[in-house]
Amino acid sequence: MARRVIIVGGGVAGIQTALTLSQRGIPTLLLERESELGGKLTGWHKLFPSFTPAHEVLDELRQRLNGSGVEVRTQCEVCHVERSGVTLASGERLAADAVVVTTGFTLFDARVKEEYGYGIYDNVYTTADIERMLNEGRVAMRDGSAPRRIAFLHCVGSRDEKVCQHHCSKVCCITGVKQAMELKEMFPEADVFNFYMDIRMFGPGYEEMYRDAQQRLNIHFVRGRISEASPTLDGRVQIKAEDTLTGRPLKMSVDMLILIIGMRSNASNAVFAADAGLQCQPSGFLAPRDLFLHNTESNVGGIFYAGAVTAPKNIGESLSEAVVAADRVTEYLKRA
Repeated sequence: MARRVIIVGGGVAGIQTALTLSQRGIPTLLLERESELGGKLTGWHKLFPSFTPAHEVLDELRQRLNGSGVEVRTQCEVCHVERSGVTLASGERLAADAVVVTTGFTLFDARVKEEYGYGIYDNVYTTADIERMLNEGRVAMRDGSAPRRIAFLHCVGSRDEKVCQHHCSKVCCITGVKQAMELKEMFPEADVFNFYMDIRMFGPGYEEMYRDAQQRLNIHFVRGRISEASPTLDGRVQIKAEDTLTGRPLKMSVDMLILIIGMRSNASNAVFAADAGLQCQPSGFLAPRDLFLHNTESNVGGIFYAGAVTAPKNIGESLSEAVVAADRVTEYLKRA
C-alpha cells in the first residue's frame, strides 16, 4: 500500500499524524508554511496543568520525526486543497491519494477590542505576549520595572457576539490560571486578579490547579467582565468592572492588564471548503462528518482532519486525534 498522503500543517497534530502514518508504511509528505515545525507550541513556555516545559514535548516530536521516513517541506503555504492533492502558493501542484488538514487555529486579534487598549496603551498585553516573555526569561512593565498589581481578563475573543465569536475557546480559562500562577511565583509580593464570567476547568488536573491558585498562591478571582481600560499619568492602566457576585462597581489601577485571547478559525478554512466542497461550522471551523465515530473525516472522501482545525482543542486532544486520523486514512487507502 505505497500511496502518498499529504498533511497540511506542521503543528503537533500534523507531526503526530505523519509519524503514525509512517509507522504504517505509508509514504507521507508534511507541509508547513513557517520555517520550522511545531505550530503554536513553538511560542509556549510551559503546558498546563503539569507545567511541563513546552520544548520537551516539541523536541521529542521532532526527534521522532528524524529518521521516520516522513518527507518534510517547510515554508510551503498551501492555498488550495482537493481530494487528489494540494496546490501551493507558488503554483506548484502536489498529487496525493489522501489529504489530512491539520492547520489548527488563529489567535484572536486583541486590537479588535479597542476598549481594552491593546496596541494603544502601555502595559496591556495578551497571553501570547506573556508566553513570549516567559520564554525570554523576563516579564516586566514597559519601563522595565516589576509589576505590583496584575489583572487577567478572561474570554477576550470568545463567547462574544460583538465580534462574531460565539464559541468557547476551551483552553483560555486554564491558560489564565497557569499564567497567573507563574507570575505570582515570579512576583510573590504582587496582587494578581483574574476577572471572569465563567471558569471552565474541564480537564484532568485543571480543577486542582484552580484551587491551588487560590489556596496556596492567594490569586484573586473576581466574577465580572472589565468594561473598559484607560491609561493613567504614571503609565499604569485603570480598569472598570463590576463584581457580579456583590453587585458593586469596581475601579482599580494595575501595572499590567493581560488579555486572555481565544482561538478563532483560520481564514483559509473558507477557501479550502470552497475548493473541495467541504463544510464549515457557523464558527468558521471545518465541520467533521460527525462528532463521534467520524470526527476526523470530512464530508468529502479522501480529505481528513486532525487537531484544532475543527474546534478548539488542547495539546493532548490534538495528539490523540492525530492517531485516529491516521487510522482512518489507512482504512480509506485500503478500500480505495
